[in-house]
Amino acid sequence: MIDQIIEFNKTFVAQKAYEKFATDKYPNKNLAVLSCMDTRLTELLPAALGLRNGDAKIIKNAGGLVISPFDSAMRSLVVAVYELGVSEIMVVAHSQCGACHMSFHHFHEQMLARGISEQTLNMVRNCGIDLDQWLEGFRDTEQSVRSTVATIRNHPLMPTDITVRGFIIDSHTGQLQEIH
Repeated sequence: MIDQIIEFNKTFVAQKAYEKFATDKYPNKNLAVLSCMDTRLTELLPAALGLRNGDAKIIKNAGGLVISPFDSAMRSLVVAVYELGVSEIMVVAHSQCGACHMSFHHFHEQMLARGISEQTLNMVRNCGIDLDQWLEGFRDTEQSVRSTVATIRNHPLMPTDITVRGFIIDSHTGQLQEIH
């Protein structure tokens, strides 16, 4: 698949198809969106939000979560605020998310079957990584959104003038529901 993508890319560049996507690094709408990496949202999310290329910084991870105050999602949001002029942040979870009910227990047997040894898992734990917490999803999507919004709002490096709001998008229709 990657070789096919590389071949496509050569044609894309040769035909200058990139020109219609030209923009700079600053989001036109001073907006950052933290959302899930679910493939159903790849085109649906920006379309449902009315966002075009260059309008917003879109940060994606499994579940659209900030799992700790200093994880990569939070780092990206801090950079977006201080370096890129973001003044509003949307946390957008979605219906039927695969991270709902996700856990290390779920992955443990799969990891062993794919050649990851218990010794390796113990080495990771000995480095201070709590695999149960690191690979934990959530049970309640609304509560997950509330928790992520609160983590962002209350972060010691997040200015108080930044608007942070949470939503759940329907994975099929794109309808937004605000979570208070």
